[in-house]
Amino acid sequence: MKITGYNFIGSERSAQGDTVLESLDATSGEALPWRFYQATEQEAATACEAARNAFTAYSRLAPEQRARFLEAIADELDALDDEFLTLASRETALPVARLRGERGRTSGQMRLFATVLRRGDYLGARIDTALPDRQPLPRSDLRQARLGVGPVAVFGASNFPLAFSTAGGDTAAALAAGCPVVFKAHTGHMATAEYVADAIARAARQTGMPEGVFSMIYGTTIGEVLVRHPAIQAVGFTGSLRGGRAIFDMAASRPQPIPVFAEMSSINPIVLLPEALRRRGPQIARELADSVVLGCGQFCTNPGLIVGVAGPEYTEFLAALRDEIASRPAQVMLNAGILQHYRQGLNRLSQHPQIETLAGEARDDNQASPWLFKADATLLANGDELLQEEVFGPATVAVEASSAQGLHQALLGMHGQLTATLIAEPDDLRDCQALVSLLEEKAGRLLLNGYPTGVEVCDAMVHGGPWPATSDARGTSVGTLAIDRFLRPICYQDYPQALLPDALKDANPLGITRLVNGVNTREPLR
Repeated sequence: MKITGYNFIGSERSAQGDTVLESLDATSGEALPWRFYQATEQEAATACEAARNAFTAYSRLAPEQRARFLEAIADELDALDDEFLTLASRETALPVARLRGERGRTSGQMRLFATVLRRGDYLGARIDTALPDRQPLPRSDLRQARLGVGPVAVFGASNFPLAFSTAGGDTAAALAAGCPVVFKAHTGHMATAEYVADAIARAARQTGMPEGVFSMIYGTTIGEVLVRHPAIQAVGFTGSLRGGRAIFDMAASRPQPIPVFAEMSSINPIVLLPEALRRRGPQIARELADSVVLGCGQFCTNPGLIVGVAGPEYTEFLAALRDEIASRPAQVMLNAGILQHYRQGLNRLSQHPQIETLAGEARDDNQASPWLFKADATLLANGDELLQEEVFGPATVAVEASSAQGLHQALLGMHGQLTATLIAEPDDLRDCQALVSLLEEKAGRLLLNGYPTGVEVCDAMVHGGPWPATSDARGTSVGTLAIDRFLRPICYQDYPQALLPDALKDANPLGITRLVNGVNTREPLR
């Protein structure tokens, strides 16, 4: 495939602007041999209008037609060859093997949402039939189903060039919901984005999708045009707290405010209980170090905070963890900007008078070393914001509480998180309900004796949590429930069969389970 650097505006390729962006080799920092044209405001607006024009036709396609579109995208992604993976590796410094797995996850997400469309439960069909003889007043025929909210703007993530980017989870969920997507490519991997966007465009043509169902634009400053355009009805974002908050505020200040589903910041606490450390402290230290350095720490679920109770077991564990962290090699990060932010975070921790450095090597090359810090739990309990700050990279802070009560107080002062993990033995768990209840308030996913740097894509997964982990704790950006973010309920009162969505017709042509007069059933109404 020839990389053009042109924007995808509906079914057209466009390069009207004068601003040209470079893609860089993540390891060497050298410019790659392609140039990408930043979209003009007019091009961005045209993409939004194309999405609006496509919405009515696309949202009313039969679920089976949208499912075939998603499966066609998946097939096109799977067909992207080793040349593509090598290119993506050059842009991100991620190993080809990791990218091959991520490609499979990305196509798998598309196929999973195709399954959701055929299953039909996402429609939330509810029917309360008329009760004309009810006293003192009759009841009308009332039927509810969910439809797409409208065109969605999606911002690509830096750390997952496939699974959270052009054809990633937000795009898959929005397209499944019946919402056209206008995607803003991340500047860290624009060539990779063009390959994937072209795959989506091919799938759209093969399956006869409406023009404008998908667009992609490049740019460093063009995102605001998408968020503020009146055609856009929701935003999906994965990135920094600063970036997510800026988009959230923009969307709220529109004449017609719209929801922003932003995944932004999480330090993913690991709570270590005494009996677990007593029985398997060295093993936990090894496994936890593996989790901290995995992918150079560039996961939103990276364990950035370790919490335990002072005692000989915790002291021995920290010594083992220090040795494990110190033995791990430096790695190249996704790009120079992320490396710079990582080093700034390390400097802030190193300069804090009440935070001790246990392991870490300062470097002045293009690689990031793993670091381990230690702090007293009272800092967290008293609201020290530095301990709440995500340091995106292979670093973690071990917090030591003086007692179980001190541990509880430290966690009480913690902000919202994507994940919270308990490392515990059965004896530890006997009196743990209060701790679990607290973690339920703080995080979207609770793990027991596992590590959070792995997110399964399935029906039960929650990848979300209270602010600032996400901007809306009621949803998830991974798993089939992610489709709910881009749907809204509509009630039809006394409508004729011909004008109802298929999900609400008496004959139940989709064959889905519906709540009919308070009973779940697949039977047609008679």
